[in-house]
Amino acid sequence: MHPHPHPQPPPASSQAQDRHAGHTPEMFRDRFLVSLLLTLPVLYTSEEVRGLLGFPPWKGASWIPLLLGTLIYLYGGVVFLQGAIRELRGRRPGMMTLVALGISVAYVYSLSVELGPKVALLTEGKPFWWELATLVDVMLLGHFLEMKAILGAGEALKALAKLMPQTAHRLRDGRIEDVPTSALREGNLILIRPGEQVPADGVVVEGATSMNEAFLTGESRPVAKGVGDEVLAGALNGEGAIQVRVTRTGTSTTLGQIMRLVEEAQASRSRFQDLGDRAAGWLFYLAVLGGSATLLLWLAANASLSFALERAVTVVVIACPHALGLAIPLVVVNATAMAAQRGILIRNREAFERATGLQYVALDKTGTLTEGRFEVRGVYAEGLEEERALALAAALEAFSEHPLAEAIREHAKAHLGPETPLPSPTGVQAVPGKGVEGYLDGRLYRVGRPEWAKELGLSPSPYLAQALGEIEARGESAVALMNETRLLALFALRDRPRPSAREAIKRLKALGLTPVMVTGDAEAVAETLAAELGIALYHARVLPQDKARIVRELKSQGPTAFVGDGINDAPALLEADLGVAIGAGTHVAMESADVVLVKSDPLDVVRLLHLAQATRRKMLQNLFWATGYNAIALPLAAGVAYPLGLLFPPALGALFMSLSTVVVAFNALLLRRAHLDA
Repeated sequence: MHPHPHPQPPPASSQAQDRHAGHTPEMFRDRFLVSLLLTLPVLYTSEEVRGLLGFPPWKGASWIPLLLGTLIYLYGGVVFLQGAIRELRGRRPGMMTLVALGISVAYVYSLSVELGPKVALLTEGKPFWWELATLVDVMLLGHFLEMKAILGAGEALKALAKLMPQTAHRLRDGRIEDVPTSALREGNLILIRPGEQVPADGVVVEGATSMNEAFLTGESRPVAKGVGDEVLAGALNGEGAIQVRVTRTGTSTTLGQIMRLVEEAQASRSRFQDLGDRAAGWLFYLAVLGGSATLLLWLAANASLSFALERAVTVVVIACPHALGLAIPLVVVNATAMAAQRGILIRNREAFERATGLQYVALDKTGTLTEGRFEVRGVYAEGLEEERALALAAALEAFSEHPLAEAIREHAKAHLGPETPLPSPTGVQAVPGKGVEGYLDGRLYRVGRPEWAKELGLSPSPYLAQALGEIEARGESAVALMNETRLLALFALRDRPRPSAREAIKRLKALGLTPVMVTGDAEAVAETLAAELGIALYHARVLPQDKARIVRELKSQGPTAFVGDGINDAPALLEADLGVAIGAGTHVAMESADVVLVKSDPLDVVRLLHLAQATRRKMLQNLFWATGYNAIALPLAAGVAYPLGLLFPPALGALFMSLSTVVVAFNALLLRRAHLDA
């Protein structure tokens, strides 16, 4: 099965909502460098800039700033013009619209002034070429820094498609033929060898094995499969070869349905407008209203059209401050660098904004709160010492690649010591779906599922029966050691909790957040781990498609983050206000998330939230410094002090812009002093 060999990108409607759709850091870098080179001659010819530097007035060709300004507007500014069209279509004017307004008004007015003899009443105005050029430069630089700091967009659907095997072993007339998975049809009989992935959903008709379905269902224990049991596409086959009758192929399989959920979530995920865009949106309306009001009021005061237009244009241009283009990107650059140093990769530029004001943090169990690896919690032996039982079991399990066998071997090495020699069994053989058997000191021993003992007619003693009940009540996996006549011991194995999980839950609560555990495991498993970690709210036996639904329900009560690591977590990661992927998980989960925790440490979720709060504070401070001077500059630009003989010169506006840009840059650097482990 290969349900989506060429996954389609999200619909145009969702792409149109992203001001960086189709953009790359290299594109912004190249346009910035070219525009910067073109800007230098414009600055050199500018009357205001030459006055500030003490140079005499420009006596050269007047067409130089006109030509270079036009090139800058068309080459460097086209990005903002296209972005403005997208924002206005989505009825959400933001940074792109504000910049486009500023440079377009500056360009059209400056062009009209330069062509003064042909355009009546505009011969008295002064062009805004240097303001236009520097505004384009700063905004291109800001967008380049922002995009460079954030990792590229994900390709979760392509990663999902790669999970499926390209070929399947189809059985026909007693022969095995390798066919493309896309050629499988319902009712086909296929062979799945040990270590292979299942190419389509189906039912076992011959053989026995165990399968690892953790990446798909969240179930941490390998699941035994025998005749009549269902197998799922993408699951990893264990030790036995089985024949399977195909029941579902293509997009109908469980994995195919998850792919559909991911695609729908990508397409429908509403855009979270970040602080910079919201501030720019307000400034856009302020610029339009302020410029229009300035023009009308001066005309009503019998001022010349040329004077009124110049004041209106000055208001519009100044309303788009240069520092605003760097206010957010500089903070993002510093925040992402700090996060990366701590193994936290920020993949979405809005992640810092999404991570503030959360109410719920939903966490997947397997691979997130636990390591997805088994450990022996307890050994119950009767009739022999625990150390002897452990040595016998480990000796037999040395011939098995089962995850439970590996856990028993590790436990034996840790408790018996690496120097302690294990018995050497003979005649060892694996019994698919049951366990391992072999001879030790001339006696037959078996290690495997407790059900195997029951099939052999070996009843547990009251003590071991009680132990088995306790193991099952805790939702743990039991491995039995037996000889030919009786059950000798039971080993309780559980998915190992991450060392920092309990502390992470404690700190999340201290931040006023409600942790919620979501797992595909049984009720008993979830209840035991939740009690151990201090989690009051949990959901057990959750199917892959239900995780996104649970996140939606939590979102209806308050902003929600989701932390997961598996393929089945991808829809929930996209559905959540903030998606956080554990780095030890699957490529699909990482591609679907806003943030990736490289170290797979749940405490990094807490560090991320602390960093997000500090980042938001810096963003708000920078926006204040970047736009605050408008409270003084705009009224002066509109000419309120003109009756007093004061007219706001563009050079003074340039000074204000420069000062605010310096303050913004310095304030962003102070973010590095934030403490994330508080």
